[in-house]
Amino acid sequence: MVALIEAARQPHFPAEIVLVISNIADAVGLDRAKALGVDTVTIPHTNFPSREAFEAEMDRTLRDYHVELVCLAGFMRVLTASFIEKWPHRLLNIHPSLLPAFKGLHTHERALAEKAQSHGCTVHYVVPELDAGPIIDQAAIPILPDDTPERLAARVLEQEVKLYPKALAAVAAQLAQK
Repeated sequence: MVALIEAARQPHFPAEIVLVISNIADAVGLDRAKALGVDTVTIPHTNFPSREAFEAEMDRTLRDYHVELVCLAGFMRVLTASFIEKWPHRLLNIHPSLLPAFKGLHTHERALAEKAQSHGCTVHYVVPELDAGPIIDQAAIPILPDDTPERLAARVLEQEVKLYPKALAAVAAQLAQK
């Protein structure tokens, strides 16, 4: 998230970060966003009687801020098909694997357990099926003999902070041409 905000501050970046939403009131990202001058909103999912009601409030908030693209970064809730369909090709996610490999959680542990030769991260459009949307971009790194899940995660994160802003810029520039 911070990498996206910092990239968007560059003069020729084709997108502006106008809002950070979290469902967790004490999420560290909220403080970081505020410190960088970005509006923040907390929408605790536990305050709503259903997932649909929670998502309706998120949708309303995004529209109130005139958001055109949503970048998921550390948002650890699976979105419903109904919400996703309201934002076709406007919901981006970053996933810590080279999709379609290692969908879901614990990607670094699984890559090491399966003795994969490479690993990395993927920015993709969100679709109702988990981690299955069209790929926007990927960054690959080799898995080293002494990698642990923590070391591998740290090296993947180094790629994520480069890849996500690059992918957002490409998608935003494409939308601006339409």
